[in-house]
Amino acid sequence: MQIISTDKAPQPNLPYSQAVKVGNLVYTSGTLPFRPDGTFVDGTFEEQLHQVFANLEAVLDAAGTSLNKVVKTTVFLKNMDDFAKLNEIYGSYFKEHRPARSTIEVARLPKDALVEIELVAAV
Repeated sequence: MQIISTDKAPQPNLPYSQAVKVGNLVYTSGTLPFRPDGTFVDGTFEEQLHQVFANLEAVLDAAGTSLNKVVKTTVFLKNMDDFAKLNEIYGSYFKEHRPARSTIEVARLPKDALVEIELVAAV
């Protein structure tokens, strides 16, 4: 098992890692719309989602993989009314393949974020 960490994504200030690599798989923690300097993107759903993907790309890069190797995502939405916007933007990040995905509406996310994503990728 290898702990994955990069300063190109926000550092956790709680007892968890950005990601963990086990064998040929990388498991990311739930990723929120924080900039690498730790400031929160208090903007639109679209702005928050793009920041989440920027963070995920940085963590995957540190693990030696990329979005092209993602096999499963779990998306947590504050409001299922954002589902169509999610699909539009999400699809722009997964042009070469379509990983398995679960999408869940949740009552609340940290910092009242509008979206959080965790994923599993092959290395």
